[in-house]
Amino acid sequence: MSDLEFVKVERDGRVATVTINRPDKLNALSTKVVRDLMMAFHQLVFPSDGDRPWVVILTGAGEKAFVAGADIAEMSAMNAAEAKGFADAGHRLGALMESAPFAVISAVNGFALGGGTELALCGDFIYASEKARFGQPEVKLGVIPGFGGTQRLARRVGLGMARELVYTGRMIDAAEALRIGLANRVVAHGELMAKVREVANEIAARGPVAVAAAKRCMLRGYDQDLVNANELEAAEFAVLFGTEDQSEGMKAFLEKREPSFQGR
Repeated sequence: MSDLEFVKVERDGRVATVTINRPDKLNALSTKVVRDLMMAFHQLVFPSDGDRPWVVILTGAGEKAFVAGADIAEMSAMNAAEAKGFADAGHRLGALMESAPFAVISAVNGFALGGGTELALCGDFIYASEKARFGQPEVKLGVIPGFGGTQRLARRVGLGMARELVYTGRMIDAAEALRIGLANRVVAHGELMAKVREVANEIAARGPVAVAAAKRCMLRGYDQDLVNANELEAAEFAVLFGTEDQSEGMKAFLEKREPSFQGR
């Protein structure tokens, strides 16, 4: 992935780390950064060598920011059509991350404002540094969140809390993010990546086909009524009984040993 200008991708076994690498601009989301993220995730989902990671960690370079927001200098010059194209690109990126057949953990190491909070929400869950700060300050600029913030935030923390955060543009700290359910865990700043890698490796030791199926069920079933959502779950459950991983997992359990999953 050497053709990426603002995103760095590293592999460590079954775990890949995607780092937004624009620290001089606090990793602000420009059209080029969004393009690089889209390319990075597309190559991880559809690798040319077939070696797809089982877990992906998303974080920001430097000590100050995950993503401090969108690139306001670039956005300020956009007309309505260009703004729509920028928002559409952000939504395509979010959809790709959500539909990826592997877990995506957002490791928020600092400011995650505007598009930063929105991008973090596209991951399956968020681990935050004690220095992390979240917020949707777009109304202070006379606009609204454009990368899914009015939708994913409400689904994560509830409609009333999301309305308060979006309408006021207020920034919250990591402790408040944990309290309202935006972040799953808050850890010491210097320990964030070690903790996230520990959880990533824990997930990577599980059956990857099963993790992908669970992700699909929760994503597609969340907004359905319970009857249809449970039917979706039952169908995915049954399909897994035709996989090698299911056979290996249950055989390993009966033989009292650790399973050796192959992702098939």
